[in-house]
Amino acid sequence: MTPGRWPLQDAKARFSELVRRVRSEGPQHVTVHGRDEVVVVTAEEFRRLKGDRTGASLIAALQASPYRDTELEPPRERLPVRDVRLRRAGCSTPMSFPSCGGQDPIAKS
Repeated sequence: MTPGRWPLQDAKARFSELVRRVRSEGPQHVTVHGRDEVVVVTAEEFRRLKGDRTGASLIAALQASPYRDTELEPPRERLPVRDVRLRRAGCSTPMSFPSCGGQDPIAKS
C-alpha cells in the first residue's frame, strides 16, 4: 500500500487507523479500482477549505478596497424609439387609414 493511499476495502477494515493517520500525517486518499475516489481530511481542514458561507470575507475585502468609493453606475445612452403602427384586428391596413373605419388613436386632436 502506498503511503497516504488506501484501497476502499482496507480503509473500511482499518478505519480507526485511517483517522489516526489523517490527524498525524495529513490527508489520506481512498481508492476504488486504483483510482482516487475520496480524500479524508480533518474537520478543521474541511472547514478551512469549505470557507465562510456567510459572505463576511467578501464583504470585508470589498470594504477594504482602495476603490471602494468608485462609482459603478454605467453611463446611460438614449436609444432611438422606433415608429410603431397599430392595426385593428382583421384589418390589413393601419388604423389611421379610412378603409379600417377608424382614426389614428395616437393622433392628437
